[in-house]
Amino acid sequence: MSKLKRRPNEEAQTEAPPNTMWGGRFGAGPAEIMRRINVSIDFDRRLYAEDIAGSAAHCAMLVAQHILSAEDGAAIITGLEQIRAEIDAGTFVFREEYEDIHFNVEARLAELIGPVAGRLHTARSRNDQIATDFRLWVRGAIDRIDVAMAALQLALLDQAETHVATVMPGFTHLQIAQPVTFGHHLLAYVEMVGRDRGRLADCRRRLNECPLGAAALAGTAFPIDRDATAAALGFDRPAANSLDAVSDRDFAIEFLAAAALAGTHLSRFAEEIVVWASEPFSFIALSDAFTTGSSIMPQKRNPDAAELVRAKTGRLNGSLIALLTVMKGLPLTYQKDMQEDKMPVFEAADALELCLAASEGMVRDMRPDRERLRDAATRGYSTATDLADWLVRTLGMPFRQAHHVTGTIVKRAEALGCSLAAMPLAELQAVEPAITKAIYDVLDVERSAASRNSYGGTAPERVRAAIVAARQRFCR
Repeated sequence: MSKLKRRPNEEAQTEAPPNTMWGGRFGAGPAEIMRRINVSIDFDRRLYAEDIAGSAAHCAMLVAQHILSAEDGAAIITGLEQIRAEIDAGTFVFREEYEDIHFNVEARLAELIGPVAGRLHTARSRNDQIATDFRLWVRGAIDRIDVAMAALQLALLDQAETHVATVMPGFTHLQIAQPVTFGHHLLAYVEMVGRDRGRLADCRRRLNECPLGAAALAGTAFPIDRDATAAALGFDRPAANSLDAVSDRDFAIEFLAAAALAGTHLSRFAEEIVVWASEPFSFIALSDAFTTGSSIMPQKRNPDAAELVRAKTGRLNGSLIALLTVMKGLPLTYQKDMQEDKMPVFEAADALELCLAASEGMVRDMRPDRERLRDAATRGYSTATDLADWLVRTLGMPFRQAHHVTGTIVKRAEALGCSLAAMPLAELQAVEPAITKAIYDVLDVERSAASRNSYGGTAPERVRAAIVAARQRFCR
């Protein structure tokens, strides 16, 4: 082919050939910078399975409604199945000139079956198409994440069952407060993850309405069956309002909000792992599988997996804020701004799934040091509340008075440099003469933990019951 000669001062052509998918309205292609800002195939190719599933359901409905012939419908389905196989096999060529996943699939379909491919877009728009694809993808992500969350809960429950009676310090303000059990501590995260699963399940229920058939924004004049396509794709019902159907991204924002809160819970747990694994605490040890070394300090074992879980909370929070910002000023209905909705969701889902897998791995890998945990539990006058409670129960003292007496005893123990359990009876009686040697029965950390047998408390018998109940609630 001969090349056209450019005149000496003629500027380079910046327009691409027209996109045939746009039809006859456009006689020339977009400027290069327009093409670059407009193209989304680099990221929305992840929607290929959902896009093909939606197209197949739409095609079947058009045939059933006699809008499309059975012969044409069969050709389209065969072509879609081949495209799916090509993408799965990695042989499909994604082309930027076709902008997005929808046009890429449609263009390939036309190559495979000819002009019949153009009939597939009858009674739909890219607006309801992408809204449907995206809901399907988020629904699948929720299902995968729920499985990962359940696996984390199971790991926590298994570890908690091993350490039902392992005493450790409970903290407030990161100061030793009262003895608790390690199993009880882990169960707190089982509850957090359970709430995360509940939020995602709520999000899934709300998103499970099908936009397909809303077309561009106003519905369609073709006699379509929206209930049929909704059912074929596993939705509970068609979306009720065509304007809302194509412009709603609440489901994506709600997913990100739930993901961000789940990330916060994982980050809190990761922080505890970092602290527990540090030399001053040494409450747990992690193996080589979940730690790294130092390039200069050969003795180091760094809890990098936990630190990265902690850090990725920023990515989850950022994704939520990004999409809220995209959506905050958009009038009805679809706006091109919404092309920016997918990357935050993809990134958040990827990060959350990775963090859940890493957290489960660390829980199963960690080796708690029972002796170290118990020794820490004896420090910080952790049984002071037990002493105050004994004064109330045994001597009938008002709690506020008992609190004052106990504080005075703790101050004296500090001066003597001893624990409450090692404090001589004479010293205790110097503060409160009515105290007897029976007080020592409540100053032992195991007895302290065992005494907290109210519902939801740390007593080993309560922890055992809580584990059984949690397995029934979350692991069926």
